[in-house]
Amino acid sequence: MTNEHIVSPRLYLAVFLALMLGTAATVWAARFDLGHLNIVVAMVLAVCKATLVVLYFMHLRYGSKLTWVFAAAGVLWLVLLIGLTMADILTRHWG
Repeated sequence: MTNEHIVSPRLYLAVFLALMLGTAATVWAARFDLGHLNIVVAMVLAVCKATLVVLYFMHLRYGSKLTWVFAAAGVLWLVLLIGLTMADILTRHWG
C-alpha cells in the first residue's frame, strides 16, 4: 500500500503563478547592466524557480528520506562542479 500525498490544484496554481512571476523577474532583471552581479541575480532567480519545480512538480516535498538523500547528492555534485569550474576560471591569468 502506498502512502501518496494529494496536492490540491490550488497549490499547483500558486506554484505556477510564482514561476511566472519568477520568469517575469528574470526578464526584467536582464534589462539592466549590473556588471558582475548579472550572473548572481540570474542564478538566484534560477535556483528559486528550480526549487519550486523540484519540490512541487517533481513531488520531492512529499518524498521519502531516500529520495531527499539522492536529491541532496545531486545538488552537492552540482555545487562541486560549479565550484571547481569557478576556481579554475578565477585563477587563470587572462591576457
